[in-house]
Amino acid sequence: MKAAQRLFLDASVLIAAAGFRTGASALVLALCRQGYGRAVCSRRVLVETERNTRAKLGSTALLRFYEEIGNLDLDLVEDPGPGEIGDYAEITDPKDAHVLAGAAKGRVDVLLTLDRRHLLTGRVLNAGLPFAVMTPGEFLRRLV
Repeated sequence: MKAAQRLFLDASVLIAAAGFRTGASALVLALCRQGYGRAVCSRRVLVETERNTRAKLGSTALLRFYEEIGNLDLDLVEDPGPGEIGDYAEITDPKDAHVLAGAAKGRVDVLLTLDRRHLLTGRVLNAGLPFAVMTPGEFLRRLV
């Protein structure tokens, strides 16, 4: 049996899963809980998720975020340092370079994101990264 793919979860995916139990993001987390994927994240992404979930979706979604994280056997990678982040600042917005650096540091197979403005761009997708970058929906379609 092939090992489960390592999936770096961007804040946008975690926020979507906290807000909508039936979307592709929530389904990816369910698959990870069942061992069909290995969820990977950094502390910085978790803090960003918590802050944005609280601000945009409120306390019910924030509680769901905590439940989702608590139910995942999450691989938490050490936050990338400035040098590691700087390696990616030329291909994406500097405020999102930490996501690419975290995915690289976590040695993931796929970075899952809903950020079309900064991460799902031609520049990022054609950068020759050691991992694929896609939406949860794209990932699920490739599974079936």
